[in-house]
Amino acid sequence: MQFESQTRRDLAGIGWMLATGFCFVGVNTVVRGLEGAVPAAQAAFIRFLFGLIFLLPVAWPALRRGFPVQVWGLFALRGALHIVAVVAWFYAMSRITIAEVTAIGFLNPIIVTVGAALFLGEKLAGRRIAAVCVALIGALIVLRPGLRPLDPGHLSQVLAAIAFGSSYLVAARLSGRAPAAVVVAMMSLVVSIGLAPLAWAQWVPPTAGQVAALGLVAVFATAGHYTMTRAFAAAPLTVTQPITFLQLVWASLVGMFVFSEPLDGWVIIGGGLMIGAITYITWREARQRARTQTPAVTAAKL
Repeated sequence: MQFESQTRRDLAGIGWMLATGFCFVGVNTVVRGLEGAVPAAQAAFIRFLFGLIFLLPVAWPALRRGFPVQVWGLFALRGALHIVAVVAWFYAMSRITIAEVTAIGFLNPIIVTVGAALFLGEKLAGRRIAAVCVALIGALIVLRPGLRPLDPGHLSQVLAAIAFGSSYLVAARLSGRAPAAVVVAMMSLVVSIGLAPLAWAQWVPPTAGQVAALGLVAVFATAGHYTMTRAFAAAPLTVTQPITFLQLVWASLVGMFVFSEPLDGWVIIGGGLMIGAITYITWREARQRARTQTPAVTAAKL
């Protein structure tokens, strides 16, 4: 009975993670369809403005209560990092293929792993270092510097991955100081305020269709974060994490059939190496948590 219950939870987690992949590929598809017609900062501003509308009811009560100065500083730091990340990501989406953006984006958890060791004092054991090296090799296979000319979009997406990873590290520091929903809502608020002058400086009057498309991006992104949270609650990360590789498969298919982008086997191979390394790191962390939470057989039973 317990095995059947766990199997159902695992299947539910896989289902939620599949939905997450569809949502995030939907985000990429809609933004790629804009083809850079809206400047990156302006597109990001409109997208986060829609997100803020969804999240303002969560942020408003917390704003009225206020936060300590240190927490405000962390909110501002995360907002600044996210501004860099989203502008770089929107620019990359207008320059390179969806598959390349997706594959390079797999650097995010690697940046988090390395950053947690450097700035949060977490231990980086030999096996995790090896997994990080494998992921970096995967990134080099995707980029292939020296073997082909690198587009500014490639470098922009690498910058986006570093900035997103750094933003997640700040979010980890905030997790014990504010509820998760408030952390997300405050990020949308700070990013919207920070992007406003950048968007105004290069404002291009958008069409109704472009505004609607960016609203759809906000819907997909918000739904993706919700389904991802449900996946993590339903099943262990070791079950759900490998499913993220399908995002690269779907992104490649969308790029090929919708936008006539060539299918690059090297991107699939490099992305596969990165996901394999991420899955291994996730599995190791899950085992470490289990060891610290489960008493040994010889432990005294009270």
